[in-house]
Amino acid sequence: MSDFSLVLQMAALGTGFCFLMTTLGAASVLFTGKESSPAFQRISLGFAAGIMVAASVWSLLIPSLEASSKDAIPWLPATGGFVLGIAFLLLMDKTIPHWHPAEDSPEGPKSNHSRTELLVAAVTLHNIPEGMSVGLAFAMAAITGEASTLSAAGALALGIGIQNIPEGAAVALPLKDAGQSRVKAFIGGSLSGIVEPIFGILVVFAASFIQPYMPWLLGFAAGAMMFVVVEELIPAAHLDSKRHDSTLAVMAGFLLMMVLDTSLG
Repeated sequence: MSDFSLVLQMAALGTGFCFLMTTLGAASVLFTGKESSPAFQRISLGFAAGIMVAASVWSLLIPSLEASSKDAIPWLPATGGFVLGIAFLLLMDKTIPHWHPAEDSPEGPKSNHSRTELLVAAVTLHNIPEGMSVGLAFAMAAITGEASTLSAAGALALGIGIQNIPEGAAVALPLKDAGQSRVKAFIGGSLSGIVEPIFGILVVFAASFIQPYMPWLLGFAAGAMMFVVVEELIPAAHLDSKRHDSTLAVMAGFLLMMVLDTSLG
């Protein structure tokens, strides 16, 4: 594995950038106590959905298929990993108490945790596959040693980071509305993204051990991300025939991530 230390540093920078973008979005609560408008919420959620769909295809599924192209059943790792990623997020959704900002009641098993804690838990769950995706992209770069793969990993980190800005605000502002001080709401919104560098860097450290399973893991991350998009982001964006802003935002996010991956990768 060539230049592992460089790739590890790049992974730390990439996932750290994603975390900082979440923090930047959460910082909005320090300057305004107003909840974001419904239109902004729809557009930001749709934009994030588009980015994650494109990232799942170009940055995860296609590399998974390419890495297993010489296998006896070349589509099996991407497909099997995709199904396992869905199952993992479904399991987390059923076993961990959480509360989505747009919902009126919590999900998962009953708990004594406050709404504030459950709000942070919901977004934290969603950030795990994002961090894994960025980390796996850099792990692929470490394994292949190709500059184009490293550039593609950087493009993925950039795309995920961009969509983390409204996500950070979407956590911090409801925390403020729930009675938290501006500072505590900011900290809660920021920390919801801390799992991204944690899981991203752990994956790079494990790259030498997980190399034979990399196509499966890429499919796993894609499945987990797509679960988040279909289960949470698109329904919350309220796509319908009367409003086109969130639909166009999905398309814009998809195109941006596609351009970033194809031009930088």
